[in-house]
This record gives sequence, C-alpha cells and structure tokens, in this order.
Amino acid sequence: MQDLRDKYLTAIANAGDEAALEDLRVSAVGKKGEISLKMRELGKMTPEERQTAGPALNALKDEINSALAAKKVALADAALDERLKSEWLDVTLPSRPRQQGTIHPVSQVTEEVTAILADMGFAVAEGPQIDSDWYNFDALNIPGHHPARAEMDTFYMHRAEGDERPPHVLRTHTSPVQIRHMEKHGAPCRIIAPGRVYRADYDQTHTPMFHQVEGLAIDRDISMANLKWVLEEFFSAFFGTSVKTRFRASHFPFTEPSAEVDIQCSFEGGTVKVGEGDDWLEVLGSGMVHPKVLAAAGVDPDEWQGFAFGMGIDRIAMLKYGIPDLRAFFDSDLRWLRHYGFASLDVPTLHGGLSR
Repeated sequence: MQDLRDKYLTAIANAGDEAALEDLRVSAVGKKGEISLKMRELGKMTPEERQTAGPALNALKDEINSALAAKKVALADAALDERLKSEWLDVTLPSRPRQQGTIHPVSQVTEEVTAILADMGFAVAEGPQIDSDWYNFDALNIPGHHPARAEMDTFYMHRAEGDERPPHVLRTHTSPVQIRHMEKHGAPCRIIAPGRVYRADYDQTHTPMFHQVEGLAIDRDISMANLKWVLEEFFSAFFGTSVKTRFRASHFPFTEPSAEVDIQCSFEGGTVKVGEGDDWLEVLGSGMVHPKVLAAAGVDPDEWQGFAFGMGIDRIAMLKYGIPDLRAFFDSDLRWLRHYGFASLDVPTLHGGLSR
C-alpha cells in the first residue's frame, strides 16, 4: 500500500493537465483501478487481516481522492491565471460612449397625429395592406375607367391564368379600412386609419411606398363645419401655433361635396413657416362621405352622414421638421436618422407636449 501511495501521490503532483489527472484517477480508484482491485481482495482475507487491511485501504482511497481534487483545483486556478494574463483589461480606462437608437420621424409623427386626434375622440383602426380591388376601389365609388385603377398607378398582385377571383392590389390609400370598419361596427363611428400605402410613383416628393392617415366621422347630423373645426384644431396642435385653413372645391369619387384643404403659411429663404404670412399650401383632401360609399359599407345613407379626410404622414413630417426630400425617409442612412430622429423616450402627448 505504501508503494501505491507513493506512486500515485507523486504522479498526481506531476500531472500537467486535467486529462492526465483523469487518467490517474481511473488507474487508481476507477472501477478497475489498482486500489479498487485491492479492496475486492478483502473478501478473500481472514477477519483478522480485514481488520487491518480494510481501514488502511479506505484511508489510502480517501487520500488519493483528496489529492486528485486538490490538484484539479490547482490546475483550474493556473488555467485562469493564464487566461487573465492574455485577456488583461485596465478597468480604470474610461468606458465607451453608449450607443442609443432614435425613433424614425414617420413613427414619431404617426404618434403625434394619433395623440391629437385621440383627444378628439377618434379611435385607431387597422386593415390589410393587400386588399381586393372591391375594397380599394369599387366600395369607394371609384369607377372602372378611373385613372387610379390603371396599372401604371397601382400595384396589382399576380393572378394565375384562369383565376376568377377578384384581383388584389397593394392598397393605394387607407380608405378600405373605413369600409371594413363600418361593415363590422356600423354607425356612428369616429376613427383614424394610419398606415402604409403604395403607388407607382417616385420623385422628390413621391415614393412607391409611403404613409397616410385618414379620418372618418359618421353620425346623424355631422356637417362640413365639423370637418373644418377638426382640421383647424388638429393643425394648430400639430404645428404648435394657430393655423387658418382654406377649403377649395374639388372632386373625389368617395366624397360629395369634396374639398382640398390649404393651410396658411409663408415662404421665406427657401423655408416654409406655417401659421403666418399670406400664402397657402395644400395639405390634404376631404369632404362629406358619398352616399354610395355608406351604402357599400352597409350604412343607411338616409339616416347617417359624415366626413372623411386623408393626408400624407411623410409630407406633414417634412413640413414640420424641415426635411427636404421624401426619398431619404427610406434610404436607411444612419447619419440621416441620427440627425432627424427622436429620443426613444420622447413620447408625444397633448398634456406633455408634442416633439418640437
């Protein structure tokens, strides 16, 4: 036993890594290890011999196990020391500046618009971005010969030859959401429908994908006067100053009468200042909802009436924050976003103030 003890304690002390240490453990106290085989021989001994050999073997086994555990800890400590030497870092060095993201102007302005109109009682409604041409055109009283239905202006989804289902389009406005909402909830209602829309156009003020928000209010005695008040209150809150509006007669298939709305502004030094001056800038289309649109949505036009309006979120963002080119909104340029973006905690509210 003394020879075994000296043999293994010396080998354990000289072990260079954990793999060698494991081999020693198996050779000494493993199932077929030398000390384990010695303990099996206890059954062949006389009771007097077992009284002497048994405690000695158990003591040897415990000593070997303790030496193995101690050496394993020592090897782990040595490995950690080597790792710390190679991965040394001066914790007294100044930390790196924390990178913080910013909110895109489209997201911020959408929240601003929602906060203002929610305060007037408008709920937010949503709908699919791919819709049938019935919801996108027919239900909105847009006839088949209307230029908006041409493939040069609208993105139509591919259909297999012989497919007789109604064609689907990337919605050209969020007005289909109004039809779906009235179908499901009926009248009265007061909603806004913000979201992405798609048209085949691309220049400094147009992109194939952009953002709109449309408003709808249906009740028994709503008039154009209510529409004018809502828009003037909205623009005054959005731009942070009293804003006058001007209604010009126009034509939209889904409203009758229809009006384009201008806001008071001035053009000085290549910039636009809203709420002052003698100039006017067209910003949206509006009108009283056409009776055929109400009927298509399952609302009785003899009992209910209301107004609707729609404006480009990207455009009013450009106007408010002085952004010159709409295409930059979708270029994914981090420099642009850091310049025009908003802090993540800058949540617009009427009581807390909109972003400036």
